[in-house]
Amino acid sequence: MTKESKIVEKKYLVPFVLITSLFALWGFANDITNPMVAAFKTVMELTHTKATLIQFAFYGGYATMAIPAALFAQKYSYKKGILLGLGLYATGALLFYPAAEFQMFGFFVGSLYILTFGLAFLETTANPFILSLGSASTATRRLNLAQSFNPMGSFLGMMVAAKFVLANLAADKQGVEFSTLDEATKAVHRLHDLAIIRDPYVALGLVVLAMLVVIAVVKMPDTAHQEEIHPLQSMKRLLKNKVYWNGVIAQVAYVAAQIMCWTFIIQYAENLGLTKESGQYHNMWAMGFFIASRLASTLILKYVNASKLLMCFALGGIATTAGAIFIVGLPGLYCLVATSIFMSLMFPTIYGIALGNVGKDTTMGSAGLVMAIVGGAIMPMLQAMIIDLGSVAHLPAVNASFILPLLCFVVIANYGRLSFKLNLKQ
Repeated sequence: MTKESKIVEKKYLVPFVLITSLFALWGFANDITNPMVAAFKTVMELTHTKATLIQFAFYGGYATMAIPAALFAQKYSYKKGILLGLGLYATGALLFYPAAEFQMFGFFVGSLYILTFGLAFLETTANPFILSLGSASTATRRLNLAQSFNPMGSFLGMMVAAKFVLANLAADKQGVEFSTLDEATKAVHRLHDLAIIRDPYVALGLVVLAMLVVIAVVKMPDTAHQEEIHPLQSMKRLLKNKVYWNGVIAQVAYVAAQIMCWTFIIQYAENLGLTKESGQYHNMWAMGFFIASRLASTLILKYVNASKLLMCFALGGIATTAGAIFIVGLPGLYCLVATSIFMSLMFPTIYGIALGNVGKDTTMGSAGLVMAIVGGAIMPMLQAMIIDLGSVAHLPAVNASFILPLLCFVVIANYGRLSFKLNLKQ
């Protein structure tokens, strides 16, 4: 009887802990940013569609920088890729200070775009780095464990957004519509509110700089492939790998579903007469369920095939988003909150399945999966366009808009089924 491999070996414990802390850092950035769509909509007097330029820039940065990040890590090392990512992350966050001074929505959008260049470097390098820190047989479980800290950072980001940003926006405390105030009053409130939005990002930038210094001085194992791999040859091999490229499609669908469910839960709650702050507290409950389910699913993966479990969770997501669409009222909101239970294992599990048999093409394969995060840039804008319609087929438009995440879960369920069948044949 062979001894079961440990999820994290003792010799890799320090690098694992340090790199895992980065998962919380980019989780914080993701989920303090999602509520900013609602904040900027009010403060800058934007439509739902224009406000989602925040998401377009944030998640579009992943698509822009994922391949350059992979090529950089392949030429140098995972550690150098992580350090460059932290530097770009800090730069984008600190640019919020001049953006608030100039009061330009485009400046904020550009700052987030640069910030996300850093996140693209971090995700492109940190995910395969975690997979490489030990036995291939425990790689998916190891990534699920590391990714469990991502929603903890997300929860903190949500809490900061709720208690320190949304709860303190002067534009939401007038007792009248912000758009009906005179220009002088608007200017005073806008100056105050943009400073409220700015401060968490500036603080975040300083924390990221501190992490950069710590990781720079700690020795990391160089587990990247040392041989020179031509990127075009790598891409050709990946495109022939059905489990991989279908995984990229599934990852596009997952990220789109996650961002839509967590961004527009505030608008869903507002449509029921709740405040932005209350909507964000429901989002925090969703994140709490997400964290608990991520930890539980990491244990379940020891006993259940990853592809099968992915399919089952996707079917659960289909059921809860259907409830959010067709049940008008608080029960519909509760269904939307419950969707996070089923989203919990999807990102790292799709990632682990897709990269499970790509061999030396892991770095470029990781880039493709990080580029898939562009789903978070495109689909929320489409959902916002539906919400701007007002009503659809006798349903509130915000309810009807959740047909988009439902379709995403259909794609993910099919990937679970397909990857299980394809892996059986190999």
